[in-house]
Amino acid sequence: MAKRDYYKVLDVPKGATEAEIKKAYRRLAMKYHPDRNPNDRDAEEAFKEAKEACEVLTDAHKRAAYDQYGHAGVEAAARSGAGRGGFGADTFSDIFGDVFGDIFGGARRSSRSQVYRGADLRYELELELSQAVFGHQVEIQLERLAECEVCHGTGAAKGSTPTTCDTCGGAGQVRIAQGFFQLQQTCPRCRGSGTVIRNPCDACLGQGRVRRPRTLSVKVPAGVDTGDRVRLAGEGEAGRNGGPPGDLYVEIHVREHPIFERDGVDLSCEVPVSFATAALGGSVNVPTLEGDVALKIPAETQSGRVFRLRDKGVKPVRGGSRGDLFCRVAVETPVHLSAEQRELIRRLDESLQAQAARHAPREKGFLDGVRRFFASGPGKS
Repeated sequence: MAKRDYYKVLDVPKGATEAEIKKAYRRLAMKYHPDRNPNDRDAEEAFKEAKEACEVLTDAHKRAAYDQYGHAGVEAAARSGAGRGGFGADTFSDIFGDVFGDIFGGARRSSRSQVYRGADLRYELELELSQAVFGHQVEIQLERLAECEVCHGTGAAKGSTPTTCDTCGGAGQVRIAQGFFQLQQTCPRCRGSGTVIRNPCDACLGQGRVRRPRTLSVKVPAGVDTGDRVRLAGEGEAGRNGGPPGDLYVEIHVREHPIFERDGVDLSCEVPVSFATAALGGSVNVPTLEGDVALKIPAETQSGRVFRLRDKGVKPVRGGSRGDLFCRVAVETPVHLSAEQRELIRRLDESLQAQAARHAPREKGFLDGVRRFFASGPGKS
């Protein structure tokens, strides 16, 4: 049977943090753990599925492989020995202690892995419509926590090293017995790292990380739209205790365009047309993303009519057919008329009014509708 999507197994979004993934796993583990569901094969399979999903999604290398290549990428990473070990809780007491560890002292750290993945970062990038449609290479600047270059992330001064915490013995967590329950919480002295720094680094004050500006080149793919994200793996904040860095998510926001409106892969614009062109027909130049094109206007075109120019829209970022450009006609009333021009229009109008039903059917239909409405008002049938 084909494996389910790991994110769907845990019911978390693809951008979920490690803490959110572990929280979702604990919820499922508490529900399906074999200790709570003896002789229930379905529950056992659900527990194994959730555990496998969590082990992959909380490992930075495996998760990157999975996000790019799916289950095949994880299998390839496993064969090559990639990854730092999975997250797991093999007994019900481990899961139970993990829940109470969160309540009484922050996130629990496994004694097998005392490293912390760096936080993911978000950057909002504004683009012009043309940049979003055709793609763009842009440099961004941001500040982030980076590994201290003096102590190389250890937090200890040059010539010294962190020492094992004497409170938890290097486990990073302590257990507290309260009657029937055994609670587990993060060690209050070393805060889960398993080590303490007695001679801190002067550059980072023992933190192992310093805030530093960084310039990055971001390649924005063609066809992106507002709400899309570009992920830069490993460009987030540095991890702690040798942990992997987080990722940087560049969120796209496309500015409003003075001419075009965008709806997915389609574009629309309003095209002003003179009274004479609308009445007699003709051609007008219409702007597109690749230059002007001639749009044929049939005679007797009414204001509001929409013309469709195929394949003049946006090519979707994930592939597929290119969108269209919809041109909405707006008949423009002439302004700043001379006396002679006013007289010509007046004479034209008198000529048209002589056969109003023929020359202005919409106007006549509207007036007839108004008369019928008032004729059938209250008390009339």
